[in-house]
Amino acid sequence: MSNPVAIITGAARGIGRAIAVELKGGGYDVVLVSRTKTDVEDAAREIGGVAFPADVTKPADVDAIVAEALGRFGRIDAVVNSAGLAPVMSVKDMSIDRWRAVIDTNLSAPFYLARAVWPTFEKQQSGVIVNLSSLASRDPFPGFAAYGSAKAGLNLFGLALAREGQPINVRVHTVAPGSVETAMFRGIMSAEQWPTDKTLDPAEVARVVVQCIHGELRHTSGEVIYVHKTL
Repeated sequence: MSNPVAIITGAARGIGRAIAVELKGGGYDVVLVSRTKTDVEDAAREIGGVAFPADVTKPADVDAIVAEALGRFGRIDAVVNSAGLAPVMSVKDMSIDRWRAVIDTNLSAPFYLARAVWPTFEKQQSGVIVNLSSLASRDPFPGFAAYGSAKAGLNLFGLALAREGQPINVRVHTVAPGSVETAMFRGIMSAEQWPTDKTLDPAEVARVVVQCIHGELRHTSGEVIYVHKTL
């Protein structure tokens, strides 16, 4: 039998990269997706996966990701939506275009990928989607109106999609971490503002994602799993 296949967005660095490492180490063939071509190619070389530079906010790019995975491997077993955009900006200062970019990256892109992969899952009568949400979906920092709203929408989308997937043996999980030691988070909070002992390591979040895909959390389809250090 061929190896199981996973598509991971936002895979060039941070949580997405850590997830790709975990899945590759567990015997998966991995398709790494990121907007930045050089970064995702570097990650793929180091991890041993397939690099696919793409903008997940563009439905045509998302369709191409799925076509590439099927063309190479003939199957897709798991999809992990880890791409994110998290500007800290008050409502009065946020432009319409910026608001749309945050919603498109964090909420619309997972819809595009679910929609694109669904026919394959239906044909296989199997598949798993894991969406990376955030603790900000229920307890946002000031300036996280757009990001928190998008992630709250993602939580509900995951529940609705899990219910649609149940008849065809498709599971949908939502993992919502607190602060994680990534470049994106450090672009928001300095170590003085938020010490490193209060952040999660990306590998810790990645292990939870893998547990959702084929481990002890596989029975949590539709749920939001919050992962954070004591607040």
